[in-house]
Amino acid sequence: MKISVYNSLTKKVEELVPVKENEIKMYSCGPTVYNHAHIGNMRSFLFADLVQRILRVVGKYDVNWVMNITDIDDKTIRDSAKNSPVWHSDMGEQTDEPKENLKKLTEYYQDLFLEDIGKLGIDVEHFYALPCATDFIDEMQELIRNIYKNGYAYISEGSVYFDVNKWRKDDVYGKLFKIDFDNFRAGARVDSDEYEKENASDFVLWKSMKENEPFWDFEIDGKSCPGRPGWHIECSAMEYELFGLTFDIHTGGIDLKFPHHEDEIAQSKAGYGIEPTKYWLHNEFLEVEGEKMSKSAGNFFTLRDLETKGLDPLDIRFSMLSAHYSTKFNFTFQGIESSKKARKRVQDFIYDLLESDNMEGELLDVEKVKNTIFEELSNDFHTPKALAGLFGLINSTNPKALAANSRNELLALLNDLNHIFAVWDFGTRPVEIIDIPEEITELAAKRWQAKADRNFQLADELRKEIDSKGYIIKDTKTEYEIIKK
Repeated sequence: MKISVYNSLTKKVEELVPVKENEIKMYSCGPTVYNHAHIGNMRSFLFADLVQRILRVVGKYDVNWVMNITDIDDKTIRDSAKNSPVWHSDMGEQTDEPKENLKKLTEYYQDLFLEDIGKLGIDVEHFYALPCATDFIDEMQELIRNIYKNGYAYISEGSVYFDVNKWRKDDVYGKLFKIDFDNFRAGARVDSDEYEKENASDFVLWKSMKENEPFWDFEIDGKSCPGRPGWHIECSAMEYELFGLTFDIHTGGIDLKFPHHEDEIAQSKAGYGIEPTKYWLHNEFLEVEGEKMSKSAGNFFTLRDLETKGLDPLDIRFSMLSAHYSTKFNFTFQGIESSKKARKRVQDFIYDLLESDNMEGELLDVEKVKNTIFEELSNDFHTPKALAGLFGLINSTNPKALAANSRNELLALLNDLNHIFAVWDFGTRPVEIIDIPEEITELAAKRWQAKADRNFQLADELRKEIDSKGYIIKDTKTEYEIIKK
């Protein structure tokens, strides 16, 4: 089935046409491993996972998916510095060697990141590579030399900067994001890895060495410039080395359009002479209870924070994937509870299908249903409409009344959908063991005795009290059963 995507580069929905038939090369901006990834970050990673899964299942493509690990930037250097206030014993002993401290910090948080995404249903086996930036320093230096040789970079005080004004004379700067060049000051430079759109200016490709920071030797145009790479150059070099240019898809959060992705396009084309990717896909922001997530607002959460509150990572996954990636996602605890119930509704339907042993029964046009759902998924990954089709099917179908072939075809479809959403189980329905509190068992016994004594008013009062505490009494002629709501 053909896939259509909204391309941030062309500002329109267009058919996905891979560079190489039946194969997709996809690069996703990954985590900066200086701390736990927060749930806003996780939305970007879940979106990328959704895209590659739909490409595999619906589009039938072979997908080579790369997500980079940023293990060298302003934040990782700051937090790995000697006597950093965020350093703790789980990272090991700090040394007098900045590179060694950087490696300890970033490896610690990289391991935790992989644990977190595993809980969220992202399968590391789907990655073609998870490259660390520090493994590609030589390749970054070579790219910087190319950009300099081509006349689009200059050296200042040991750092190397991309000359935006020169680049604009030969190409467009602002392909993904409209930049106000009326206030642009040619020659103004910014050293920070991350900056606001108002600071459009020459950006750093290589930062000169600073005291007590990790550095690498670098020679350019006969000059020695020890230091370390800027953030933006990292992705350009890794993409080229792992994929070659031009590759198919680049994903990331909408906040990365500028400066990161805009700078990526400029430096890749300036150094390699070719656009890095055909399709740029960006997911919208995540909010918490309708507000921007921030530590100062007290609504800043990591996955581990949410687990301590009793939330299941797969309910979080299902909730995020149930919204279209191009809309802001409003994270609420009530919303997660609703997603939990919806996920369970599908899970119970699957168990009912698996437990049914009818050979004869109703016939269902599963192929028609499948085409309808897959068409929504292929139309810019529209999961809300696809799930609406799925729940419409569930609400109108009695799984135990289906004929065997319809039941098997439906299970195959649900299995396909689970390869995309990855939140359901196809094993045996687990037996729920409920530990009934002693208080409830005593109330139930008193109620049973009241019924035996034909004191129906008391029995009804006890039933209501049991109900208010979250339990239901189900009577038969000879006994009763206590059921948790």
